[in-house]
Amino acid sequence: MLLYPNLTQLDLTGPFEVFGRFPELDLHLVWKSREPVADCRGLTILPDTDFEHCPQADILFVPGGPGQLALMEDAEVLAFLRRQAAGARHVTSVCTGSLVLAAAGLLSGKRATCHWLSLEQLRLFGAEPVAERVVIDGDVVTGAGVTSGIDFALTLAARIFGEERARHAQLFMEYDPAPPFPGGSPASSAPALVEAVRVETAAFQTRREAVARRVAAELRGAPLPAEKV
Repeated sequence: MLLYPNLTQLDLTGPFEVFGRFPELDLHLVWKSREPVADCRGLTILPDTDFEHCPQADILFVPGGPGQLALMEDAEVLAFLRRQAAGARHVTSVCTGSLVLAAAGLLSGKRATCHWLSLEQLRLFGAEPVAERVVIDGDVVTGAGVTSGIDFALTLAARIFGEERARHAQLFMEYDPAPPFPGGSPASSAPALVEAVRVETAAFQTRREAVARRVAAELRGAPLPAEKV
C-alpha cells in the first residue's frame, strides 16, 4: 500500500481496515523513507518499509489525494510501481490513485474508475473511464472516490477469499451505509450542487488535468521500460 505526502488518508485507511481483517495478508505501508508522512488534512502516518526493502506485492495498491499530482511526474515512484506491478497478482487503486497507475503506464487498454471530478482524465492514458464504484478488468481493480475504498476492498477480498468471508468482514465492521443526505454522487445530487463543487475545485482540477496531459504526452512519446512493454 503506497503511502505518500498529501494523500487522502481515507483512500488508504478504508481498504487497510478491510484487508487487516484477513490474517493471510501481510500489509506494508511503503514510501521512499520510513519518516512520518502527513496526509492532506494533517494526519500523520508512519511507513513501515521503504522502496528498497519492500517485498514483492501480491496486491499493489495506490490511494489518491492532492499529492497524486507530484507522484505522476516522480520517476522513482513510477519505476517502483512498474517493478511491483510486473510481479503482482492484483494492481489496484482508489480515487485518483488510478491516475498514478496510469502515469506509470499500467492502465493502457484497461477499464478503470477514479474520483468523478477526474474520471475523464483516464482517457488521456488510453484507459476506458467507467463511472462505477468498483471496476474490475483482469488483474486491475480500481475504486472510485474516497469512500468507495471500503467497497473496493470488500470486492477484492471476496474475489480472493470468497464472498462468505468478505460478508463476515463487512458485518464485523458494521458497514451498512445510510448517509444522512441523498446525493453522494453527481448522478444523485442536485445539478446546482454538482456545479458548485466543480466551481470550488476548478483551479486545482485545471492543474491536475495539465499534469495528466503532460505525463500522457510523454508516455506516448517514449516506450515504457522493458518489463511492461
